[in-house]
Amino acid sequence: MNYPVTLSKRALSMPPSPIRKLVPLADAAKAQGVKVYHLNIGQPDIPTPPAMFDAAAHFHEDVLAYGRSEGEIDLRDEIARYYGEKGVVVDRKQIMITTGGSEAIIFAMASVCDDGDEIVVFEPFYTNYNGFSHLTGVRLSPVACKVEDGFALPPDEVIKNAITPKTKAIMLCNPNNPTGTVYPRHDLERIARLCLELGFFLLADEVYNEFIYDGEKHASALELEGLDDRVVVMDSISKRFSACGARVGNLVTRNADLMSAFIRFGQARLCPPRLEQAMAVAAYRLPREVSIAPHIAEYDRRRKYMINRLQTMQGVVAPMPKGAFYTICKLPVTDADKFAAWLLTDFRHNNETVMVAPASGFYATHGRGCDEVRIAYVLKEQELAGAMDCLEEALKVYAGK
Repeated sequence: MNYPVTLSKRALSMPPSPIRKLVPLADAAKAQGVKVYHLNIGQPDIPTPPAMFDAAAHFHEDVLAYGRSEGEIDLRDEIARYYGEKGVVVDRKQIMITTGGSEAIIFAMASVCDDGDEIVVFEPFYTNYNGFSHLTGVRLSPVACKVEDGFALPPDEVIKNAITPKTKAIMLCNPNNPTGTVYPRHDLERIARLCLELGFFLLADEVYNEFIYDGEKHASALELEGLDDRVVVMDSISKRFSACGARVGNLVTRNADLMSAFIRFGQARLCPPRLEQAMAVAAYRLPREVSIAPHIAEYDRRRKYMINRLQTMQGVVAPMPKGAFYTICKLPVTDADKFAAWLLTDFRHNNETVMVAPASGFYATHGRGCDEVRIAYVLKEQELAGAMDCLEEALKVYAGK
């Protein structure tokens, strides 16, 4: 007798990415000769620094051997210098290189939580937190932030309502993906007090810390007083240097026991990619006014153009983001998932259409975000203009309102 095989509950419950799940529909549209404007994914079109490719071309070793599980010394030294220039004092022993920011988040979750433990998150949040929670057996405990309030953090008493005896950490993305919110220092200090009062870790996703507009200031969780033993910062070169495919991220913590746990997790996967680490070293050694500053001004222009266009569309609620390069906007539709699919399958404007990410996948609470989408302003202004034209025309004719 042949017994059937079954997949794990973890495999069956793993959610699809709202950023990527509509790719087959986009591919089908392109096969028909339709131009698709990709606003669904945070893939910058800013050129990767040539110095990174030069570093790869001049990486001469007879054998591309394994590296250190915690990452190469020269890269960790460069990252320590990078933080030091921002006024944050850390040394290489407090930095671990990971295979992308994704691995940094997974290692952080797995190090502070056991199966069934909980992490408080503010929704909408980076959608892959959902996937990472399934991988690690961690439950996300969501606290709602609202588009009408600019996705500001709610009062302490609202946050405390999400806390249970199983809560081990609070996770914060600042500047926020997907909302573009930049949390002021006084809000971070509120979260720090809660972590101290209740004995929680603070997991700070600071991948977009360079992308700040309108004179806002980014305060790192590493600057918060009294939290040295419980702060973990997760970071990546993907957006900072427009090098998403390099898959180089990092963890920072001053807690030696946590760092030891990270390294042991890292030993299980041996080491992060060495060639890409050499490329990252070259990027960090570039002057900031060359490698980063001009691109912030470019994203600022795109931000203003796109939000101004969205705010003129009837029924659209689109607050002006203060950081990152995304916004969550509310649309006059009943089901953004269906609308996003319809854009690719049925709608054409001058043989063009636009791809957006339905926002329901950026929530843990069922039913939230059903009339919202995340849009990334990672295209040149001319391309953004075409995308906004498509979206505006689509909303005029879409039946599912």
